[in-house]
Amino acid sequence: MYRGMIGSLLYLTTSRPDILFSVCLCARFQSDPRESHLIVVKKIIRYLKGTTNLGVLYRKSLDYKLVGFCDADFAGDRIERKSTSGNSQFLGENLISWDSKRQATIAMSTAEAEYISAASCCTQLLWMKHQLEDYQINANNIPIYCDNTAAICLPKNPILHSRAKHIEIKHHFIRDYVLKGILDMQFIDTEHQWADIFTKPSTVERFDFIKKNLNMHYVSD
Repeated sequence: MYRGMIGSLLYLTTSRPDILFSVCLCARFQSDPRESHLIVVKKIIRYLKGTTNLGVLYRKSLDYKLVGFCDADFAGDRIERKSTSGNSQFLGENLISWDSKRQATIAMSTAEAEYISAASCCTQLLWMKHQLEDYQINANNIPIYCDNTAAICLPKNPILHSRAKHIEIKHHFIRDYVLKGILDMQFIDTEHQWADIFTKPSTVERFDFIKKNLNMHYVSD
């Protein structure tokens, strides 16, 4: 029963980014669910029942600028001490992709956790860039907004500092695209980091504030 509930909720996350983090967190316990996990899943369902008219709004626009937001919750998993990556991508002002995933390896620092999240956001943006080229839309200097200055400096600084030398090489491909001018990592304060909703729980006020900026609105009957 628990797995069936999780499967249905995971299907729903394709149109409800506000429940993505909570559902993915509960999905980690499918092999050995406890009563406490079932209680949380029921709370998610009650939340959905009270917000059936809430959804992502897509406005007609000629703005085809790609923008990415990436964030990470360092060692957020209290059991395995793994970090959680979260990212979202916008085409103009419209949210078109979002993701929340526990990282495969244990990050040794906040910079590493943020950098791994940025690399994940990078791959998604590159795929979208190639899709837009089929419509003769060329995107360059695609901004990736990150709230960690150390992670921003990594792809721009040719000197690999000791605190970052343990990062797996596969994540350093982002540096090549920054040097080519295809991507541009920029700093954004945590208050306006919309990917924050995909990495950790937040207060009701913060949760509603980010939902609004993700273009999630209530549709009246």
